[in-house]
Amino acid sequence: MTSATLRHRLAGVFLLALGLSLAAPVQAHPHGWIDLRMRLVFDDDGRLEALHQSWRMDPFYSLVVLEELGQAAGEGGLEAGLDQLGVEIRDNLAPQGYFTELRLDDEKVALGEVDEYTVMERDGRVEFVFLLPLAEPLALGGETLRYQVFDPSYYIEVVHEEEEDGEPLDDALVVSGRECVTGVIPPDPDPERVMEAAMLDVTDEAEPGLGRHFAETGEVTCG
Repeated sequence: MTSATLRHRLAGVFLLALGLSLAAPVQAHPHGWIDLRMRLVFDDDGRLEALHQSWRMDPFYSLVVLEELGQAAGEGGLEAGLDQLGVEIRDNLAPQGYFTELRLDDEKVALGEVDEYTVMERDGRVEFVFLLPLAEPLALGGETLRYQVFDPSYYIEVVHEEEEDGEPLDDALVVSGRECVTGVIPPDPDPERVMEAAMLDVTDEAEPGLGRHFAETGEVTCG
């Protein structure tokens, strides 16, 4: 498969990892979405040590992935194909910081490398689940922790998994091991950024970092 062909397949990390063919070009970014669930993991000393993330691909791309993996299934079947897909997704996400930015009191927090991950099919959708450790355990000290998960190119939109009314699910952002106040802040992009995204079609490359302007912000404050 040529790199030109890959450029017409899913975005960002999935462009290389999934190798999905797209139909005719569709105007405007984004071209797909991921439903996100985030769980903050604390150690016995009350320090944040990892972000447990679950990404569910939207139904259309999930269908294409499962069909292509099914057609290509060898001796190991679909499960082996999903395992290999997980390796490719992890390897392609790593240079991009796993699409995750984390800040405490506006100071960027260093992240580690992902060793624990899996890809599964759940309710007809492809789900990538992984544990993203911090470079070092972090004491929050009553300050507000903020994170964003986004595709820098905004080809794929990442949103916390929602109820039918658009409110995040109760388990879209949870904390393990601490009593904390949590919230998900919707994006408020500048109209010029909205116009910029609307003008991009499937073959166009967005300005680096465009996705940040459309990213939700998770907030966590622990007493």
